[in-house]
Amino acid sequence: MRQKLPPLHALKIFEVAARAGSYTAASKELNLTHGAVSRQIAVLEDWLGQPLFVREGQSMVASSHARALAREISAAFDHISDAAERYGKSQQLKVIRVSAPATFAMRWLIPHLNAFAERCPGIDVRVSTVLSTQPMLSGSFDVAIRREPLNAGQYQVLPLFSETNTIIASPSLLARRGIIDVEQLAEETWLTTETRPGDWEAWTRATHHSALRANRMLRFDHYFVTLQAVMDGLGFGIGPFPTLAIECANGRLAQPFPSLCVPGSKYHAMVPLDADKPAHLRAFLDWLQSVCPEP
Repeated sequence: MRQKLPPLHALKIFEVAARAGSYTAASKELNLTHGAVSRQIAVLEDWLGQPLFVREGQSMVASSHARALAREISAAFDHISDAAERYGKSQQLKVIRVSAPATFAMRWLIPHLNAFAERCPGIDVRVSTVLSTQPMLSGSFDVAIRREPLNAGQYQVLPLFSETNTIIASPSLLARRGIIDVEQLAEETWLTTETRPGDWEAWTRATHHSALRANRMLRFDHYFVTLQAVMDGLGFGIGPFPTLAIECANGRLAQPFPSLCVPGSKYHAMVPLDADKPAHLRAFLDWLQSVCPEP
């Protein structure tokens, strides 16, 4: 395995050069000469068997192929640094790495983390987000939060809560349009998401309004983009609760028909069975379940 690894010193210099944008910028960041950077890049190019940088004017800049490689190398270095920090003998910082869907992380988890910090000071919770188009479980984490558990035999699975879906809109749009009856939605713009197909159809069917159709549909690629469009008053959307409860409490969203809701996703926390479960991780899991509504 060691023989298959590129020269690590050259790899580190390459990552900086690709990120910084040029040999000159890398030499300044690393406090090396331009020639030293150039030689290490040449060593790596020779090992890989292809060029990584191309000349543009007076500068050498990374090719698109090299930039893609650099992103993966950078993530690998971050992973190594994180592991060294957590497993180092003298390390005192308690770290919990949480992987969660983007909307859940932004709209529910992060707004609640102050409460955990007050309850358990000295624990660093680091949240990374995934999109629904990405693999369900990837990367390095201590806790993964997902809508549906995957490979459950490899994880301790803790139920968190079940969502319900209902209509959402910006308060200003509701006031402007004067929506008080479901049938009025036929004259409005409906916002939906490529990664959540059928959300409107499921709602109209479950609430016995199957014949209802939108005056206009706008579709976005990811739900957090759709949600921003709803907040900006572009139209009406389907929103999950309690995930968006804080947005309603803060006046950024409103529910015109809160009693007309349909079952949504179920969230679970997943902890690798073969991972260490120190006291601070157990404390986080206990807190997480305590602040979640009953599953």
